[in-house]
Amino acid sequence: MKLVFDKAIPFLAEAVRASWQEVECVAMEGEAITPQAVRNADVLVVRTRTQVNKALLDGSMVRLVCTATIGFDHLDTHYLDEAGIAWSACPGCNAQAVCDYVREVLEEYEQFDLRCPKPLTIGVVGVGHVGSLVAQMAERRGMNVLLCDPPKNIGVSLDVIACNSDIITFHTPLTRDGKYPTYHLCDTSLLAKTKATVLIVNAARGGVVDEAAIRMAKRNCVIDTWENEPTIDKQTLAHAWRASMHIAGYSLEGKRNATQMCLDRIAEAFGLPRLSIPVTASNGDTGKDWLERISRQLKAEPDAFESLRKTYVLR
Repeated sequence: MKLVFDKAIPFLAEAVRASWQEVECVAMEGEAITPQAVRNADVLVVRTRTQVNKALLDGSMVRLVCTATIGFDHLDTHYLDEAGIAWSACPGCNAQAVCDYVREVLEEYEQFDLRCPKPLTIGVVGVGHVGSLVAQMAERRGMNVLLCDPPKNIGVSLDVIACNSDIITFHTPLTRDGKYPTYHLCDTSLLAKTKATVLIVNAARGGVVDEAAIRMAKRNCVIDTWENEPTIDKQTLAHAWRASMHIAGYSLEGKRNATQMCLDRIAEAFGLPRLSIPVTASNGDTGKDWLERISRQLKAEPDAFESLRKTYVLR
């Protein structure tokens, strides 16, 4: 059995090589995961950088694709289903990490703008694994919380969120079809209904927020997930109040959870013994104003988006 995976996924190689001797484990850079590289693989484990589709897998032996991420818009699930290739994502794996990221945004924002009203009203769009934690955290901070999740029939309309919120934070998947598409959910028409002082936070998926509309509307924003990553828009980067390189979910706990979920799925699919990843310590930055420091670094080195992301020390 052969397993090919993105070498940036932590803990996986060590766990597999220590316990699954019958599995050939091949680690490679995400951009090196090509049709030739996966042709003889049984399992493929990826991150968001790898587009998994017919062009990659046609003619391969791959029977299972796991993505060590919450989102899976980089997987062509329609093709995978038609081809009979099983696939899985890791819903909720880094929900607490993203919630902690939003909490840091709120703490820095309250310090930054002492004139902002108290209590602040926050609109949480998408009340799944992450959004529900963000809502609870905001309530504990004494904020007024408005929820919006039409697919779950939860909360108020997006228009109510737009008109009444001091902060709007998005926690939806990226979808372009269906009854409730989220591509450019935050667009020109929505922003026109917001307060001029509103803060827009996108730690969901690039494309949920229309970045050009944000700039044109001159709305404050915090962006962690970008359209066209890793080639991000430098005008939007310069405009953003805080910016980061898609690392909101990059905590040690979140990464460990994702890798564990992938290993569990592989074990289940191929009848292998379940592996358990040990808990380890992290040297990541959680000091005061850590997000401001990341933002300053990214703005100084916008072309280094991918290398900064790869070398980010897990919180």
